[in-house]
Amino acid sequence: MATETARRAATARARQMAMYERARRTLPGGTDSNFRAWGDDTIYVDRGKGGLVWDLDGTEFVDLRMGYGPVILGHADERVDDHVNERMRRGVSFSLTSEDEVQACELICELTFCDMARLTVSGTEATMHALRVARGFTGRDKIVKFEGQYHGVHDYALISVLPNDVAALGDRDNPVRLAWGRGIPAAVADTVIPVPYNDLATLRRVFEREGDDIAAVLIEPVLGNAQGILPRAGFLQGVREMTREFGALLIFDEVKTGFRFARGGAAEAFGVTPDLATYAKAMGNGYPAAAFGGRRDVMEMLPDKVSHGGTYAGNRVAASAAAKVLTILRDTDALATVRANGERLQAALKQILDTHGLAYVFTGQPTMFGVMFTEMLPDDYRGWAATDHDLYDAIAVGMIARGVMPEPDSREPWFMCEAHAQGDLLDRVATTFEASLHAALKARAHTRSDGVRDTAG
Repeated sequence: MATETARRAATARARQMAMYERARRTLPGGTDSNFRAWGDDTIYVDRGKGGLVWDLDGTEFVDLRMGYGPVILGHADERVDDHVNERMRRGVSFSLTSEDEVQACELICELTFCDMARLTVSGTEATMHALRVARGFTGRDKIVKFEGQYHGVHDYALISVLPNDVAALGDRDNPVRLAWGRGIPAAVADTVIPVPYNDLATLRRVFEREGDDIAAVLIEPVLGNAQGILPRAGFLQGVREMTREFGALLIFDEVKTGFRFARGGAAEAFGVTPDLATYAKAMGNGYPAAAFGGRRDVMEMLPDKVSHGGTYAGNRVAASAAAKVLTILRDTDALATVRANGERLQAALKQILDTHGLAYVFTGQPTMFGVMFTEMLPDDYRGWAATDHDLYDAIAVGMIARGVMPEPDSREPWFMCEAHAQGDLLDRVATTFEASLHAALKARAHTRSDGVRDTAG
């Protein structure tokens, strides 16, 4: 039975496997990102529409990854695509400024706390430039970041990010600077100070020890790479007060939460105003749009005192997409629909999980949430590591095999989009989750009883 199941699975993925072998000859790991390299299970996409995607073999999936969060409206949204297509026919890149860029930044400032903003083409660039502006403004070099938080793939961001063994993070009261992968100079790592999330006591000790050298605290208001762990009551306010006390800037990395948690992002949702913020993902509905912005006096370090540029910064495709998406989010109830989709799905999952008597918690908020198998909601990345994420991962893999695609790693939340309200998509997710949960628990029971995992179910 297991052999026949494997044969059918291989046949169903024939074009995928052929593409994998082809891609590995020119792309390391067969992909353009380490996060997409799933070995023999790597998926190659053909198209997407609304809340669905199809791979090269024509297999349909309900998409819960949504490109790691950008697709807030749905794949191939005609409102956005038609606008971008019309604008791009006027030309894309000029190394000159277009009205599309001005409009996009006006909308960012209208919807958020920002007085001024500039466009980039990725969240990585946005956080990199925000850090440089903060250093330029304060005249200091060091940055505080929180363990498990992902701020892109520049050197200053890849410290204490996503270790599988949290023991490598060191003592909680004095965490080590853990570089993620080779190639990051020690001199760079030495400018980054990691602190556990939701831990004001450790943060205060860091400031009392090194406050004169700290330019900024860079923080995802929500711990996005641990399924969206939320801040404790008063935590973000405490960070805000401490940065003011010690003369450092507060940077909210809203690449995931911006224009998703609320029109004004997590800053609006939690009622805490930072000095700078970074945005990407939902602001472009999948187009490569990103930005950083903040207080006028801080942003006015540009253009004379701090360097920022980019051949494709503000290119018309990204800028026009951002202008259209932000207009839709401002003028329609799209975000309310996204939230309602998440609430409806959480209710269905709760009904399923409660019948099994499993200990679980929901993390994040309905537009971007996760399921953790644990008695108590974790406060930080170290707490995520103590949850039963092996069970979650087994369920996620089972869901993909059954036509629903969450990220097959329990650190990544499920992302809702407006188009998930269409048809029976949410019902399909719930049904698939239930089947995959049952199969994962059955396999676990067999493994515990005789040490042999049953892969046929």
